[in-house]
Amino acid sequence: MEAADAGAAEPSSRPEASASADDRLFLVKGGIFLGSVAAAGMLAGFATTLSLAKKKSPEWFNKGSMATAALPESGSSLALRALGWGSLYAWCGVGVISFAVWKALGVHSYSPCCKLIVVSNPVDILTYVAWKLSAFPQNRVIGSGCNLDTARFRFLIGQRLSIHSESCHGWILGEHGDSSVPVWSGVNIAGVPLKELNLDIGTDKDPEQWKNVHRDVVASAYEIIKMKGYTSWAIGLSVADLTESILKNLRRVHPVSTRIKGLYGINEEVFLSVPCILGESGITDLIKVKLAPEEEARLQKSAKTLWDIQKELKF
Repeated sequence: MEAADAGAAEPSSRPEASASADDRLFLVKGGIFLGSVAAAGMLAGFATTLSLAKKKSPEWFNKGSMATAALPESGSSLALRALGWGSLYAWCGVGVISFAVWKALGVHSYSPCCKLIVVSNPVDILTYVAWKLSAFPQNRVIGSGCNLDTARFRFLIGQRLSIHSESCHGWILGEHGDSSVPVWSGVNIAGVPLKELNLDIGTDKDPEQWKNVHRDVVASAYEIIKMKGYTSWAIGLSVADLTESILKNLRRVHPVSTRIKGLYGINEEVFLSVPCILGESGITDLIKVKLAPEEEARLQKSAKTLWDIQKELKF
């Protein structure tokens, strides 16, 4: 395991500033505006969902039932996939507009030493956009990335083994989404690699079908949206976890989205999740985890998936 330099860490700065009425009014207006933009993005994603659903499955669409829980599996899957792709492009637009407005209004002048934590999806692409538009050093622009995915991964491993998740060690890296990479070669309990006990863990030949754990991690957000229409608590707790590490300078390791050009044979200007040390300066170091050849190949494929979309963005 190697530690890679994440860029020059800056000394913490906490300038005292009085919260004037103008400042508060500015923040309220900014919140209302960005909330309106986000709502427009959600409507655009929903409209795209309906369009794709009608085109791909007119019989299901014409039934008039929009409760996905009541749909046959094929219809439900189609609706969720359509929602995912519709939201992807809608939120790309929302993210670009939001960050452009953020820069134009000069929010960074109110807190020039702030750290940006990007949560909106597609989080890896929007973290790249935030880095570009803010002109902040890369250690102060952080995407929530696979922090939540990894927590779910460890929980499900612990559930299978009847062990508390805090005693289960493993990572999900790469893109926050369908092409994320479970690092089965590094999963261990008290230093004992599971791969030593099951050489085929996580593969199609695995008799215990551990790959279903990663499948469940990826599907969990779709299932939550299917049942209640949105996600909230899990991502909120995950971001609170990241914020605590920064505010308290805990220097804990989190799998967050950061610029990884030059690592693992990736030459594109992309942001992906790798283990990072978080403290008061943001990301202080990247931890280069040793990956199996097939895991590194999947990480490179994940980077290419993002780059194929990201390269179309113009600044």
